Amino acid sequence: MAADTGRRIAAERPAARPHAVQIETHARVEFKDITGMIQQMITESGVQSGTCHVFVPHTTAAILINENDDSALQKDLDNFLKQLAPRDKDYHHSDGNCDAHLKASVVGCSKSLLVENGRLVLGRWQGVFFCEFDGPRRRDLRIKIIPD
Repeated sequence: MAADTGRRIAAERPAARPHAVQIETHARVEFKDITGMIQQMITESGVQSGTCHVFVPHTTAAILINENDDSALQKDLDNFLKQLAPRDKDYHHSDGNCDAHLKASVVGCSKSLLVENGRLVLGRWQGVFFCEFDGPRRRDLRIKIIPD
């Protein structure tokens, strides 16, 4: 009987939930707040405790966690990244978007986020952003929610 109870508890535990969504961007550089979309997926999954992996399978887009209270910070981030990788520099990669590749490399293509009590664990001012560096485009985004 005890083994039966263990199987029943395991069967009630939510399974890992993969999601594939498309993101439309409308500018060459864009920071889209996707925090609410991710939280909705977590809520719908029923996962109370676990990990949420966010991955963008593109070489000129990225995922960022940063302040989502003041949109002026996005302009500052854009200006900072333009200084690191100016668009008009003479690069070896000559497709005209080398700066976008470099910016995406600096920011990163994935993040792993904690889930506790059915909510993303983020700081008071933090949000999750999809970063477009070579738009406008239709982009893929992969999200996988894994229970503990």
